[in-house]
Amino acid sequence: MKNRNKGAAAILVLILIYLLIPLAVSIIYSLFSNWTGIVPRGFTLEAYKNLFSDREFLASLGRTILIAIVPIVVTILLILLALFVTTVYFPKLEKYVQIICMIPYTIQGVILSVSILSMYVGNPTFLSNRIIMLIGAYCIIILPYIYQGIRNGMRAVNMPVLLEAAEMLGASRLYAFFRVIVPNILSAIVVSSLLAVGIIFGDYVLVRNLASSAWPNVQIYLYQAMKSDSMKSSAVFVVIMAVTFAISAVVLYLRSREGKHRRVDE
Repeated sequence: MKNRNKGAAAILVLILIYLLIPLAVSIIYSLFSNWTGIVPRGFTLEAYKNLFSDREFLASLGRTILIAIVPIVVTILLILLALFVTTVYFPKLEKYVQIICMIPYTIQGVILSVSILSMYVGNPTFLSNRIIMLIGAYCIIILPYIYQGIRNGMRAVNMPVLLEAAEMLGASRLYAFFRVIVPNILSAIVVSSLLAVGIIFGDYVLVRNLASSAWPNVQIYLYQAMKSDSMKSSAVFVVIMAVTFAISAVVLYLRSREGKHRRVDE
């Protein structure tokens, strides 16, 4: 058994090293001015200094974080309400909701962006706004991941039984859902949200086609940097990964801290 555990641990370490190689190479390339041989030379932090003194980069990073938060919050609320209605009132419709939520798996970013533009450009309502179109597109792209995570969490806590128990104590179904069910599936919501953050941070096609000039995010900045300075573009990529890791770490820390306080209170 111990040998099997050691073998599994070794495999996981090798996979982790393999996945981190691109990030490690990008970090090295962003810190050295000359890498024509085997060993890089000319250590410098000039790329990072120029990057964090560039207001355009900081603005693009802020736009990316903001455009990641809004679609995730909107999609989570919609999925929670949809699963509440189908689970409590119309259980036979759940399979149709699942099919609808899984459809975005098959939609390519180019097809989605062109379809949205052809439908809403020139629309007299607020739907013609490029930022609204981008938020809607991101809601569609992350829909399967948010849905699957929340649905699995609800099944794990046996939602119908908890709702019945809360009703016996005098709580309404909607109140019990948001006060009992949602706190118990918070881990599933957090995990699916972090996955959605990674998807939005890595998107270039949708933001380029729908709102490149109206909302230039960090991916647009990275693309422009790649055409002028490879060292700078490596630094941009490292910062993107660092911000993504930082968001994930903060969310997971707050979640674990909340769990500890809950166990202490109990």
